[in-house]
Amino acid sequence: MALLAWSSTYSVEVEEMDRQHRVLFNMLNDLHSAMLQGKGQDLTGHLLRMLVDYSRKHFAAEEALMAAAGYVNLATHRMKHKELIKQVDGYVKRYEKGEIAVDLSRMSFLRMETMGYA
Repeated sequence: MALLAWSSTYSVEVEEMDRQHRVLFNMLNDLHSAMLQGKGQDLTGHLLRMLVDYSRKHFAAEEALMAAAGYVNLATHRMKHKELIKQVDGYVKRYEKGEIAVDLSRMSFLRMETMGYA
């Protein structure tokens, strides 16, 4: 069962951004699926790093489009992006040091954050 299911309610009506949002959803679903199958520890670090890297690229592309369109709340949106990357990056670093495990509660956090900032 997928953690996130894409629907038109998440669409921003820009095909490239919607495509990138679907990729982010799929990455989170892959991580969730690996955890449910007991493969989470084997794949978690790799999938988290991919998620952070892709999110950085996506946020940069999204912010460039918003700037070009004259989006008035760009500064606020940019700050939300930075906070999300900071939080997820912190999880990755703590995970890599062995300080935390990524569990279903953290997956719920990632799900909520993705849905809020996608």
